[in-house]
Amino acid sequence: MTSTSAPFPLPSRRRQTTPGRLAIASALALAGFALASLPVPARAAAPQVKTQAPGWYRLMLGSFEVTSLSDGTATLPVDQLLHAPTGRVAEGLKQHFQTAPLETSVNAWLINTGSRLVLVDAGAGALFGPTLGKLAAQIRAAGYRPEQVDDILITHMHPDHVGGLAADGQRVFANATVHADKADADHWLSAAKAEAAPKEAKGFFQGAQASLAPYVQAGRFRTLERDAEIVPGIRAVAAHGHTPGHTIYAVESQGQRLVLIGDLIHVASVQLASPEVTIAFDTDEPQAAQTRARVFAELAASGSLVAATHFSFPGVGRLKQAGKGWTWMPLDYSSQLR
Repeated sequence: MTSTSAPFPLPSRRRQTTPGRLAIASALALAGFALASLPVPARAAAPQVKTQAPGWYRLMLGSFEVTSLSDGTATLPVDQLLHAPTGRVAEGLKQHFQTAPLETSVNAWLINTGSRLVLVDAGAGALFGPTLGKLAAQIRAAGYRPEQVDDILITHMHPDHVGGLAADGQRVFANATVHADKADADHWLSAAKAEAAPKEAKGFFQGAQASLAPYVQAGRFRTLERDAEIVPGIRAVAAHGHTPGHTIYAVESQGQRLVLIGDLIHVASVQLASPEVTIAFDTDEPQAAQTRARVFAELAASGSLVAATHFSFPGVGRLKQAGKGWTWMPLDYSSQLR
C-alpha cells in the first residue's frame, strides 16, 4: 500500500533551531542587556559663544539699495541726560521694560543709488569706547569696502557721528567727499568757539576737528546750504536745534521715500510719548523740541519710512500720531529684496 503522505510530519523551517543558534541568541540578548546597563559617559556642554552676528540689514527703496549698519551700542545714563518732569523718564522706561543706564544703538546707513555709494554718518570710531567703532567692519561684512564710498553725508558733528571718519589721523574712506551743513561746520570746526567752550564741551570740538581734518586737508570736505540736493535722489533738509546745523536727509526713488532723521530723537520709550522732553546734548533745547514736533508731524502724515540713529537696530520704521505724541512701527523683517 502506498501513500503520498509522509510517515511523520517534517519540522517547519521556521521552527528549526539548533543549539548553536540558541547559544548565539542567548549571547546577544545577554550582551545587549549588559550594554544597556553600562553607564553612558556624560558629554560636556557646548561652550557659549558670546558674539553677535554682523550688524547690517538691507532693504530696497525703489531702485536704491539701502543698508542699515550698526556701529555698536553705548550705555547712556538717560535718567540724568533727559530733561523731563519728575518721574516721566522712569515711567517711560518701565513701560518698555527698560532701565537706566540704557543700552542705546548707534546706526548709520549706506545707500547705493546705482551710480553713487553714499554713507550717512560715520559712527564713533575710537571716540566713544570699545562697544562702538564697528562701522568699517560692518561695511565689509555687508559686501562693500570703505574705499568704495563716494560721498559721506553728516547729520551733525557730534563724536558718535563723525568719529569713524578717521583713524590715526588718516581718512578711513580714502575716496569719499564729506558733506555737512555750513552752520555745523562753522560751529564745531571753529578754533575760537572751541577755546571759548565750557570744559565739559571741549571734547566735542576736539573730536569733530580731529575727524574732519584729514578730509579738509585733502580738499574732500564740502559745506552745504539748507535744503540742497547732494546727489540725485538724496536731499539735505535743515533740522536745526540739536546742533546749530543738524541736518536730516530725504531719500527718494520711484515714488518711495525714506527720511534719515539723525538725532531728532534719542530715547524712543520716553520722547515719542512726550516729545517735549529734551536731552543735555541739545545745543538749543527749545528749538530741538520744536523741530522734532514739526518734522514728526510731517513724517506721520506722509507715511514716509524713517531711519533713526538711536532706535534699536536696524532703526527703520514709520511714525504714527498718537495723541500729543507718536508711536513707532518698526519695518517688518524681509528675507527678500524687491
